[in-house]
Amino acid sequence: MTEPATGPTTPTAGGVRLADLTTLRVGGPASDVVQATDEAALVGAVAAADADGIPVLVVAGGSNLLVADEPVADRVVLVRTRGVHVEADRCGGAYVSVAAGEDWDELVGRAVDAGWVGIEALAGIPGSVGATPVQNVGAYGQEVAQTIATVRTWDRGQRRQRTFANADCGFGYRTSRFKAEPGRFLVLEVTFQLPLGDLGAPIGYDQLARALGADPGQRRPLADVRAAVLALRAGKGMVLDSGDHDTWSAGSFFTNPLLSSDDADRLPADAPRWPTGDGRVKTSAAWLIEHAGFGRGHGDGPAKISTKHTLALTNRGAATSADLLALAREVREGVRATFGVELVNEPVLVNCSL
Repeated sequence: MTEPATGPTTPTAGGVRLADLTTLRVGGPASDVVQATDEAALVGAVAAADADGIPVLVVAGGSNLLVADEPVADRVVLVRTRGVHVEADRCGGAYVSVAAGEDWDELVGRAVDAGWVGIEALAGIPGSVGATPVQNVGAYGQEVAQTIATVRTWDRGQRRQRTFANADCGFGYRTSRFKAEPGRFLVLEVTFQLPLGDLGAPIGYDQLARALGADPGQRRPLADVRAAVLALRAGKGMVLDSGDHDTWSAGSFFTNPLLSSDDADRLPADAPRWPTGDGRVKTSAAWLIEHAGFGRGHGDGPAKISTKHTLALTNRGAATSADLLALAREVREGVRATFGVELVNEPVLVNCSL
């Protein structure tokens, strides 16, 4: 059994408010807080808590968390690890190994500048690199499963490091083996294999193709793809802006439902349908929400649906987690009553539930 190294950790005096660490800007206070700035400290903090029977809440970018308003009893471990290592050649492309705490959008910008192809359409997504394989983060026709080579983790159950090749990560639509076993794997480093070039990957999303004046399957310069994606995301309130309450969100709150073909057939004829190739059909959560009567800006209190994008539930400045959960329940129950489809939340719920 491999014992963890115990690098220095930095306790945070006086604790923190989780509201200050999440993009939804809600969450109660925590007094047991450790800031881990290197890998040994990160593993050491989590392993020590596990050995002492202390529950752990790992926080990096905080963009996919909805934390309860009550005080947090868990040890909060802040992932602040940094480091990018690159090995590149014209045949194999760039192998880019990235510490879990690195900012995702900064990595995308670096990739575009360096001519690394395959993640340019994932620009503007808030959060850390370590979170991306857990959710199999995706947007505008790309997802990280297409470019991840390996994910190196700390297995909290076996108390040892384990590295998973892409084929062993269990990637699916917004899921992975790391999400399927919540709390077991602490992502330490992600390695991407990215072809080299000036043009982005073939465009796989109609809206992005239109924005670029291209047809699906065509390619455009990396910088143009990134700029178009950032513009599209900004128009939906999906690029963080402290002055815009439409961006005080966790991004898309619900995933697009995956239905059996029979269930999909029961939807209205004009409902979007995308066959997934495994006998199931994906439909649009945004379409279901809108056609169940929940338009942009819906909500009577400090939590409302974004005025720019139906899938985002937003904090208008004074919302609590209870306010956001109440809105989420209203939307979920309305869609269930109208279409018989159960929406599934994308953010991780901490000390609360729908």
